[in-house]
Amino acid sequence: MDEQALERAKRRIAEAREGRREEARFEAALQRSREEVEALGRVAAALAAAVPDRVGDAVQEGLRREVLPVARNLGEIRGLLNNVIGRLERLEQELIAERNARLDDLTLLVDLVSSGWRGVDGRLQRIESAAGGEVVPLRSEHVAAAS
Repeated sequence: MDEQALERAKRRIAEAREGRREEARFEAALQRSREEVEALGRVAAALAAAVPDRVGDAVQEGLRREVLPVARNLGEIRGLLNNVIGRLERLEQELIAERNARLDDLTLLVDLVSSGWRGVDGRLQRIESAAGGEVVPLRSEHVAAAS
């Protein structure tokens, strides 16, 4: 064998060994990458399972903080409105009672006036019948002076 051929063969063997080392390093790096990707996948799955619950809890807590004072205010407003409605109902009842009392007063007044005129009418009839049916009309100057 030729020395040069032997050297070339040794070089090729060394290069092949070097290539194997590079390939082994590449395979090891690839294996580590796969393991890290799998670990990342597990972490992502755990986060995907936990995030909705955490977000839901955070939203509920935020709503509790913000809605509770509003709910209190609405409760106060509802109580005040109920109070106002009650007062308005009482005022309405009092107004209706007052109106009915005024109507009763007016009815009584009309009855009194009409009975008074009936009495006057009755007296005039008695006077006319006592006078024998002859009634002397008043002169116009007496009527104008009386007004």
